[in-house]
Amino acid sequence: MQLTRESEHALAGLGLLATRAPGVFVPLAEIAAAKDLPPPFLAKIFQKLARHGLLTSSRGRGRGYALARPADSISVMDVFVAVEGPRLVKRCLLWQAHCSDEDPCPLHDFLKDRMPVLEARLEEISVADLAAR
Repeated sequence: MQLTRESEHALAGLGLLATRAPGVFVPLAEIAAAKDLPPPFLAKIFQKLARHGLLTSSRGRGRGYALARPADSISVMDVFVAVEGPRLVKRCLLWQAHCSDEDPCPLHDFLKDRMPVLEARLEEISVADLAAR
């Protein structure tokens, strides 16, 4: 499982939103500035998160983003799947480009049974947990 910078930025942005009162919309520029993230890139990431029901957006005078549900009900795995795609957990931990059940890497059989453990742990960690740190 190899993650992109998008996942890192998604967690940072959601972590900030988790510190705000529920339903409070925060402008994208404020989130980007607080986390030192590029606003256009963050906007693209937040669109993915909104499409997956993790964020809600508001237009008009109070425009911005808010969590679509409580921070303790959004898992890190939810975020990764929204940003990286559903096949994330099907990829090899080490050589995702050329490892599969049909064409395994040298460590494939040793690591394949570890993925469910990692997935379960990522489901246990919430955005609220990240914000609390």
